[in-house]
Amino acid sequence: MTVRVWDVETGKAVGAPFRGHSNSVRSVAFSPDGKRIVSGALDGTVRIWETGKPVGEPFRGHTDLVCSIAFSPDGRRVVSGSLDRTFRIWDAKTGKPMGEPFRGHQNPVRSVAFSPASDGMEVLSGSSDTTVWIWNTKMDNLVGDLSQGHTGWVQSIAFSPDGMCVVSGSLDKTVRIWDAKTGKPVGGPFRGHENSVLSVAFSPDGKHIVSGSVDKTVRIWDMRTGKPVGGPFQGHTDSVCSVAFSPDGRRIVSGSLDRTVRIWDAETAETLADS
Repeated sequence: MTVRVWDVETGKAVGAPFRGHSNSVRSVAFSPDGKRIVSGALDGTVRIWETGKPVGEPFRGHTDLVCSIAFSPDGRRVVSGSLDRTFRIWDAKTGKPMGEPFRGHQNPVRSVAFSPASDGMEVLSGSSDTTVWIWNTKMDNLVGDLSQGHTGWVQSIAFSPDGMCVVSGSLDKTVRIWDAKTGKPVGGPFRGHENSVLSVAFSPDGKHIVSGSVDKTVRIWDMRTGKPVGGPFQGHTDSVCSVAFSPDGRRIVSGSLDRTVRIWDAETAETLADS
């Protein structure tokens, strides 16, 4: 039920845990300026934190647990996806919902992200109904339907840094790349994981993708060829639930059900720190 901040060089916790949620925290993200953190939890709420303290009251509106959250590129809005099959946009300063919830998915919304190329007007959503959709939140309509590909739950999605492509990871054990404008798949699915893919992310330059899986490994892929780059990264003793590149692309962080966080050298696959 807590949020923690860690020093990536030492693996040590920075300050005390952030307390306020009344159930497990499912998703966290930094604001673009790095001064705030947003969290979504199984208690159905979203919270903003600054210097370890909650900012205002929790954001309430979802009728089920919150699976995924993200800040808009300008830091003024937050998007949250929920098991209630909707995603919502919130005013990050006031905590008030901006309009009605976005409906359309037939199953829980597992992952959400703002596009970096549309001033935060476009939102990406991935669902247990096996589909990935792109929405124009200003017009309240569907822009792209990336539904032809996955055969299992879409657990994680992300825009490329330029907003031109989308990556998705699924319980069908594959990673897929899509053209964000046409909704068409770019090449075939990336295969290599032996179990469900739980998390995916682009490198800062958009050339590589990192994925974490129930098979306990982390993999890096060449975005254009779909081929694995070295690895797999082995060390976790349980499912890898979340992965991300560092801003310079030289390191990877992974969080696992084995209760640890690991920092990896993106080129050598060596563990740099674990917590």
